[in-house]
Amino acid sequence: MPEQSNDYRVVVFGAGGVGKSSLVLRFVKGTFRDTYIPTIEDTYRQVISCDKSVCTLQITDTTGSHQFPAMQRLSISKGHAFILVFSVTSKQSLEELGPIYQLIVQIKGSVEDIPVMLVGNKCDETQREVDTREAQAVAQQWKCAFMETSAKMNYNVKELFQELLTLETRRNMSLNIDGKRSSKQKRTDRIKGKCILM
Repeated sequence: MPEQSNDYRVVVFGAGGVGKSSLVLRFVKGTFRDTYIPTIEDTYRQVISCDKSVCTLQITDTTGSHQFPAMQRLSISKGHAFILVFSVTSKQSLEELGPIYQLIVQIKGSVEDIPVMLVGNKCDETQREVDTREAQAVAQQWKCAFMETSAKMNYNVKELFQELLTLETRRNMSLNIDGKRSSKQKRTDRIKGKCILM
């Protein structure tokens, strides 16, 4: 399927087993699977509202393995926005995002105009290794937004993608096809540690 010029490409990165595919499948198909199936690379498409028209939100679910650096670089160079997923149950999964973030900066030159969301998934789990404040500090350091999600409980999943689109300043985008923005009164509850660039 040829890529359309008005596709908006979102790339999802993170270590193996943090729930990247679960988040994407929960958002696109409304489903959740308990079994872990490693991903090499999958792409999902969703029609969204964009500049009073419609465009395709193309979500690339990447591998959690480091075996494919060329694919990683290509995904970054073609991506418009990035979701960096870690599991709140694994401190190592947060640390593994550091080199990916640095690679995004290296390839894109700067992330100031690029929507980047740090996402702590599995927030329904009780055995936490990453405190919310700790993740907020990383997001502040990286100048990106932060949100906790649970693909399993369907918590903050749609909100995550809507917020990512809200961070895009070059286009006016929304998940609602009729062009209406979803209500923003709950935004302050959802977003923790959102960075404001002045």
